[in-house]
Amino acid sequence: MKSRLLKSVLFVGLLVAPALGHAASLARSLDTIRAVGPEGKGNAEAAAAWKTVSAADSGEVVTILKAMNGANDLAANWLRSAVDTIAARELAAGKKLPVAALQKYLADTKNDPSARRLAYEIIARSDPATGEKLISGMLEDPGSELRRDAVQRRIDAALAVRKAGNSNDAAQRLQFVLPSARDAEQLESIAKELKELGQPVDLPKVFGWVWDWKVIGPFDSTGGVGFDKVYPPEEKIDLAAEYDGKNGKVRWQDITAHGDRGLADLNKPLGALKGVAGYAYTEFHSDSKRPVEIRLGCKNAWKVWLNGKFLFGRDEYHRGMEIDQYRLAGELQKGKNVILVKLCQNEQTEQWTKEWEFQLRVTDPLGAVVASAKK
Repeated sequence: MKSRLLKSVLFVGLLVAPALGHAASLARSLDTIRAVGPEGKGNAEAAAAWKTVSAADSGEVVTILKAMNGANDLAANWLRSAVDTIAARELAAGKKLPVAALQKYLADTKNDPSARRLAYEIIARSDPATGEKLISGMLEDPGSELRRDAVQRRIDAALAVRKAGNSNDAAQRLQFVLPSARDAEQLESIAKELKELGQPVDLPKVFGWVWDWKVIGPFDSTGGVGFDKVYPPEEKIDLAAEYDGKNGKVRWQDITAHGDRGLADLNKPLGALKGVAGYAYTEFHSDSKRPVEIRLGCKNAWKVWLNGKFLFGRDEYHRGMEIDQYRLAGELQKGKNVILVKLCQNEQTEQWTKEWEFQLRVTDPLGAVVASAKK
């Protein structure tokens, strides 16, 4: 009896040991990939670890996806590639992928957004009907890519209905999806279609541009010195103050942004000047403390501060301007908040270099407009 029991234990041990060894090997490989760093740090080790990870069977896909949570961009690329390799290999061999486990992973919105998107793509490749059903319910998904796909499907469906001759139904569908859209191109596309259907949209309100600014300048930026030089508005905001500018005394002036794209144009109050720097200031009120994104579009060199904290800047010129071109993470305090933008012009004189303007809006981290509590 004891002999048979011992043999059974040994047999089970022989079955379990390889599985435990494989799990430990996979875990070590995932840790190695997650340790990869900038400037080639750990790349050789990651490449070797990738071979182990990408050789895993489909049952390990969710484990690999979970390793993307909190991973840096380089590590995430290695892990994403491994998952793609496993999925392609298994599907080519006619094998099934763990759709149920992937759905459970996808449903947990705490997981990494890009990893959740990858999970969805695998589901859709393995089971298109399930993928279509899932994406149709993601209009309010916190993952921007999944939400964008869900919104686009609704837009496409509305356009198909319109093409079939049912304009009223198309307009209703577009009005329904409009509040869920976050992507700038999609918002403009919906607004364009609704305008053609006789239901114009207040696009500036939809985007939530910051309209009212006080600006001051010009300060000297000959040879590009103004980007790094600290002028008085960076040290203290005094709206009643007068300072020495590039061409004489300067003081704060009021401007209002204009157009569907909410452009704040410094050329209008300060002059169409070159080799200069200027500042734009606004107050933004919040009912609560909350994380936000300051979303900026600008073709000049720029810096942005929120409540005196420097967020970011780019010392580049004339590289084009897009809505939400730059997304800067910040935090609003309850009550009054101060946004300061610095804009520099270089000394190029071609016509296409003369714009001295920017657009700015405040959103939550997913792109929903955050409006100032006071106008």
